[in-house]
Amino acid sequence: MKPRQPTVEWQVCGVCNYDCTYCIQSKKSRVGHPSGEEVESFLSFFRSLTSPWEVKMTGGEPFAFKAFLERIVPGLVGETPHTISVLTNLSAPLRQIDRFAELTRGRLGIVSASLHLEHATVEEFADKAAHLRAVMDPAARLVVNSVLVPGRLEEVERARELLLSRGLTLFPQVMKVKHGLAEYDEVVDRPRLLRLVGRDPTPRTANVAPSYRGRRCWAGVDYFVLTQTGDAWRCRTARRHDEGFLGNVHQETLRLWEGPSACPYSMCPCTVPANRGMVEGIGASGDVASAERAAP
Repeated sequence: MKPRQPTVEWQVCGVCNYDCTYCIQSKKSRVGHPSGEEVESFLSFFRSLTSPWEVKMTGGEPFAFKAFLERIVPGLVGETPHTISVLTNLSAPLRQIDRFAELTRGRLGIVSASLHLEHATVEEFADKAAHLRAVMDPAARLVVNSVLVPGRLEEVERARELLLSRGLTLFPQVMKVKHGLAEYDEVVDRPRLLRLVGRDPTPRTANVAPSYRGRRCWAGVDYFVLTQTGDAWRCRTARRHDEGFLGNVHQETLRLWEGPSACPYSMCPCTVPANRGMVEGIGASGDVASAERAAP
């Protein structure tokens, strides 16, 4: 069994400098950020977690929030024992990327860099990703991910080849829509989709939004998601179903569950819980029986 790594996915802001047509977040949620007082409230909460967690920061786009580099990252590094991870579209200027690398030296876990071909060329993205890899903590991991948009898989295949030539590996993500997975054309898309995700993908190699229904999961105990408003939820799917609310950081009502429970959902849209050992029965390699996997 893969050991659990306590992890919180914190949406540090809603604001994003991109407006991707396939974004699963609604436009009304892609705005705003915490006030200075609320940032301090978040940091106080993270100080209260005395054992080391991984704090994976998402958005919106974290680098689009001024306080991210000015207060949040320095505060987490200087005032808590936690590992720092981030999900970013890598659009920030090099001076900010260099600053992030400097601040997180010795404390960085994973940088998930999202390639959005609607807004960036693969050449400029690969250059910036290679630069980040050269300046970031050598013990940390850099993962390049990209959404597999139906009808646009040929350009993703081309992007993967260029990334590979730079020593970068693509982590493909099957596109999610409001009520499940996107539909792919059987003739045009399916062969490319198979080449991109592989015949037997695991949470370590691709995000195919599998089902773990019935498996015991530690979400809500050693894993949870935290919004920019301070609300905490068991997991992403629970939040979407308005279930598994854990409380609010600013109101000091956040309480984690005491033990695991069976997953009630037919789709796990994010690979973080599985890759952090939250789903029981998932081996160290992230394997899960193909019958339980939501086929891409």
